[in-house]
Amino acid sequence: MKILGIDPGMAIVGYSLIEFEGDNITLLTSGSIQTEKGSRESARLLEIFNDMTTLLENFKPDVCAIEKLFFFRNQTTVMPVAHARGVILTVLEKFGVPVFEYTPMEVKQVLTGYGRADKKEVEQMVKLALSSDNLPKLDDTVDSIAIAICHTRSCVNQAVMV
Repeated sequence: MKILGIDPGMAIVGYSLIEFEGDNITLLTSGSIQTEKGSRESARLLEIFNDMTTLLENFKPDVCAIEKLFFFRNQTTVMPVAHARGVILTVLEKFGVPVFEYTPMEVKQVLTGYGRADKKEVEQMVKLALSSDNLPKLDDTVDSIAIAICHTRSCVNQAVMV
């Protein structure tokens, strides 16, 4: 099963594609969609739409695991992130990709056993799951990998594969 992990944002959308077979997790690709800060919001959303469309056309994931917005400390960024997330969900729906949503706390709980784990602890568990010390430099991309790995463990525990 190919799982697309998404960490949504307006400035940066982290993405990763993992292959999950049995107990094996392989990172197939990862990266980010980065939009220009000074651009109009509508132009940035269109860029996210177009880049997500290209990702789905090229990689054809079986499912998508995406970070769910549930609480935001910074009131100035919550709306743009919600807009970006809406565009991403629209593209996923257009391509018929089933979506599974996980809060940051759920991802941390599943990966580390502790819902308030810090970034370093999550990174360490991602390294262990991938059997690799080499992770992307961008936190948003690492977070997308963690979200995808979270789905592998959630679907095994709940027998929800698709």
